[in-house]
Amino acid sequence: MIDSLAPAAVHLASFGDIPPLYFLAPLGGIAALVMAKVFSGQVMKASEGDDEMVRIAEAVRQGAMAYLVRQYKVVAGVFVLLVAFLALMVMLKLQAPLALVGVPIAGLLSGLCGWFGMKMATNASARTAFAAKQSLNDGLRVAFRSGAVMGLVVVGFALLDVSVWFAVLNSVTDFGLPEISTIMLSFGMGASTQALFARVGGGIYTKAADVGADLVGKVEAGIPEDDARNPATIADNVGDNVGDVAGMGADLYESYYGSILATIALGAAAAFTLNMDTAAQSTTFAFALAAAPLALAGVGIFCSIAGIFTVKAEENASFAKLLKGLHKGVYVASFLVAIAAFGILYALFGSGTSSEALAQVGTTWWKLGLSIVTGLVAGNVIAYATEYYTSYEHKPTQRIAQQALTGPATVIISGIAEGMKSTWASLLTVVVAIIGAFSFAGGGDSFLMGLYGVGIAAVGMLSTLGITLATDAYGPIADNAGGNAEMTGQPPHVRERTDMLDSLGNTTAATGKGFAIGSAALTALALFAAYVQVVQVQITSQSETFVESASFTAPADENQAYAVYEGHGKFAVFIPAHDHDGETHESIVDGAMFI
Repeated sequence: MIDSLAPAAVHLASFGDIPPLYFLAPLGGIAALVMAKVFSGQVMKASEGDDEMVRIAEAVRQGAMAYLVRQYKVVAGVFVLLVAFLALMVMLKLQAPLALVGVPIAGLLSGLCGWFGMKMATNASARTAFAAKQSLNDGLRVAFRSGAVMGLVVVGFALLDVSVWFAVLNSVTDFGLPEISTIMLSFGMGASTQALFARVGGGIYTKAADVGADLVGKVEAGIPEDDARNPATIADNVGDNVGDVAGMGADLYESYYGSILATIALGAAAAFTLNMDTAAQSTTFAFALAAAPLALAGVGIFCSIAGIFTVKAEENASFAKLLKGLHKGVYVASFLVAIAAFGILYALFGSGTSSEALAQVGTTWWKLGLSIVTGLVAGNVIAYATEYYTSYEHKPTQRIAQQALTGPATVIISGIAEGMKSTWASLLTVVVAIIGAFSFAGGGDSFLMGLYGVGIAAVGMLSTLGITLATDAYGPIADNAGGNAEMTGQPPHVRERTDMLDSLGNTTAATGKGFAIGSAALTALALFAAYVQVVQVQITSQSETFVESASFTAPADENQAYAVYEGHGKFAVFIPAHDHDGETHESIVDGAMFI
């Protein structure tokens, strides 16, 4: 039989179809960049300490920026080749011409996030050390506000990129929403390319510098970590920044960007597969589904900013209290997002056409809200599980430390074993989250709506990225502050405080990695599903071109649908213009294959 791949009749999109809640996205993006500028100004006003502290900080800063400039030169060459390849794809009509602009812009913005984040982190290390000289809370505030700059620039640039393209393409092009969403989906290639080099390159450099510095310092020379007599210490401090600031930022930028784009594409595709009374109603429902992840990401930024202001520490606080202080910020942001999510969904789907559409697949606005909450809860569970296996306050790390009594071999074996055991929590959480989000969104009746639920769960998990990434980027800043204190011979209490902040940073950095992997799993599933929609649009476009240019004999009955063989097992199905509930639909050409 013939399996049709096309959706129902699609109205051309226009800016007037976009729900007002969409504007939460660009407003959130602007607010993120404004607050990043505010936090940056506050940190830069703090003293960098004495001349020696400034000199060490400048050496690390120069090394980090030199690495970043070299990396960006290589990435720029790759983007030139990528754009040339895309130009060939455009000539073959396999890609939209807009990909030649959207892909490099996404890569450029991701690169700018790394640049601004790295610059802030390297400017903050000595300031954190000097602030810790005054009090533990001052040191935490400087380091965390510096990390918040990275978190906010990532979500700000990514959301502005998506929301501006969404508005522009719906305003000036003659495409339907499914086509617009698939065109935008291709822009994610730019963010992915940048993330590949930043994460892998930065990660390799980080570990090479870290291990090299420890081997030559601790093992060969027998001197303390971060000792000024070890020149590799500067490379080690540089590595912390390029791996856990620029690299992690680019990685999560790609996940954040991709999750929003995939959810928009899945929502647009799902809306036109439902049996709505008119194509206009399908379009209204499609725009509501597309606006939901944008509005959710926008409100998530405001909630993240609120959470950042709640992070503080008591003087002489224990490790557990410091960790609790950071958790408080994330939990406050997550709680606010959960409440706001239900409000957004009620406004979009609480009544009218969109509510009736959800009822067709056995779901409601509040069940979609549960999909979002599933993503939020999953992110926090993964963070807690990662913390349990990496914090020295819990048994796994303590068991590894005990193995040091018998030698390095048993430490390695125990560490690998605990690491392997630790994966079960994240794996189980992701699986449960996927099943839950899929079911709440009506996946039992509509497969595409179920996948939309998974996509919006990923957006929910990443909606608090502004503060989650801040807790991650805070880690290398605190680590560098400890190195600065050691190399410049600061009083013992300064090193004690920076060590406390550094230990906290090691745990939050591991938590950030677990969070990145968990969100990437949900985003990858949504992207795979959205890829099917990209293929569908391409097949339909090729079939339209074939019917317009090929010579064949049409049936005598003009009102009869017919199929024309295109070759390679593919048929173009031609559906004549017809009237449906008072609306005249233009002829639809669809790609189909015999199965």
